[in-house]
Amino acid sequence: MLNLNLDNNKNFEKGLYLVPTPIGNLQDITLRAIQILKESNYILCEDTRTSKKLLKKYSINTQLISYHKFNEKKIVTKIIDLLKKGSIISIISDAGTPTISDPGNILINECYRNNINIIPLPGPSAVLSAVSISGFSEKFFFYGFFPEKEKNIKKDFKILSELNSSIVFFISPKKINKAIPLIKKNFLGRKILICREISKMYEEFIRSNVEDIKEFKNGVKGEITVVISERINEKKITHSLSESDKSNIRKVINKLSIKEIITLVCKDNKIPKKMVYNYCLDLKNEN
Repeated sequence: MLNLNLDNNKNFEKGLYLVPTPIGNLQDITLRAIQILKESNYILCEDTRTSKKLLKKYSINTQLISYHKFNEKKIVTKIIDLLKKGSIISIISDAGTPTISDPGNILINECYRNNINIIPLPGPSAVLSAVSISGFSEKFFFYGFFPEKEKNIKKDFKILSELNSSIVFFISPKKINKAIPLIKKNFLGRKILICREISKMYEEFIRSNVEDIKEFKNGVKGEITVVISERINEKKITHSLSESDKSNIRKVINKLSIKEIITLVCKDNKIPKKMVYNYCLDLKNEN
């Protein structure tokens, strides 16, 4: 067991601590996070089975309280009472920084209403890890989990496609293949980075143009973070599809793939790839 030489006599401020935990590799945790978890009276966690693996590795014996999206409203009063009595309570998620696409905001707001100290710690983040390796714009918009309902996708993607910044999504491995056609339809002409199992043994990074990404043939496992780049050469794209372009597309729509048509039409002019892609889709839907 690693000897961390932590100062166990340190007097911690009373209140709620937001403690990031590893997103994969259990060594990706700060010394301060370990010490605060040890000194806490209680640790709020999503899944006690998952959290026990981390706590066992670092000999942390603090009492766990199950805290997740299905019970957070029910037990928030109990937690606030414990904090009012002077308890030090830490909140952790299964992986990464608490409250980022995870439960916790209800408790945070109750702490503000009751003048209870809230102390955030820096630490692991799938969002920052993905953006840092993307090579895309450092200005980014974090959406969270990919939309569930089609009407939300259409509404939100119309807004997001107008942003000239990187855009970050979390996507379930079960939904990645369903998401790819929607990403192509809305973000054609940009680049994309698909990150899978960040910091774990089988981590994988797939970077390409949006129009070149393909659906996964085999079942995908592990957490997926997707980064879509800022607009590329936005100012140079001013043309639209002419009647001649449309006529040429109609002639080859059943002979060539959409990717081949995009290459053919966009080769010698500045027509947006997204425009060609969507026109091809419209023609195919008519058939």
